[in-house]
Order: sequence, then C-alpha cells, then structure tokens
Amino acid sequence: MMAYSAKKLYRSRNGKIFGICQGIADWRDLPVDFIRLFMILAFLFTGFFPVGILYFLAALLIPLEPAGYRDSFTEGNENRKDRYENVRRDFNDLKDRVRNMEGRVFDKERDWDERFKKDK
Repeated sequence: MMAYSAKKLYRSRNGKIFGICQGIADWRDLPVDFIRLFMILAFLFTGFFPVGILYFLAALLIPLEPAGYRDSFTEGNENRKDRYENVRRDFNDLKDRVRNMEGRVFDKERDWDERFKKDK
C-alpha cells in the first residue's frame, strides 16, 4: 500500500524539455532517468503522433511548479543519498554487533576454558 503524498503534479523548473519527466519523477519519487528512458522507448516504438502529441498536451495542461515548491518538501528532510548512507551505516553497525555476539556465544576456546575452570 502506497503512502499518501502531498506532492502535486507540476512541470519541473529543472527539467530538460518542458520539465514533464522531471515533474513526474518528483511527483512519484522515481528516478528521472527511468521516466526519460520510458518516454524515449515509447516515442521510438509508437512514433511521434501518440507520444509526442500527449507530451506536448501535458506540457500545456500541467502547470509549472511554483517558486519554492520543491524546498517545502526537502526542508528538514534528508535526500536519498543521505538516507542510503544512514541505512547502510546502521546495517553495518548491526552486522558488527551480531558478529561480536556470535563470537562470544560460539567461541569454542572460551567454552573449553570455562569447562576446565569449573572442574578446578
């Protein structure tokens, strides 16, 4: 189930051609390269008329994002790279903790030492 997003569909001010692909990528939190590749493949396989006309209609109908709109969603939030690095760091910390715990529990030399100490 997808979480509700307060983002609206706008043409991006940072887009390449009319900002349609960048706007869709921002709206659905997808990589813009994936959207652009999809549009190019759709253009190549269907021709200019269906995809090209729809693209230009979208450029006319979808409003341009207001100034400062993008800042309202990124303010106080981490970007994807920072989130990835934080998750990666947390995962590596957890992996090290589990490795240390396994080392203490399954250390055979320690087990033998403790057995001999009990007998004395």
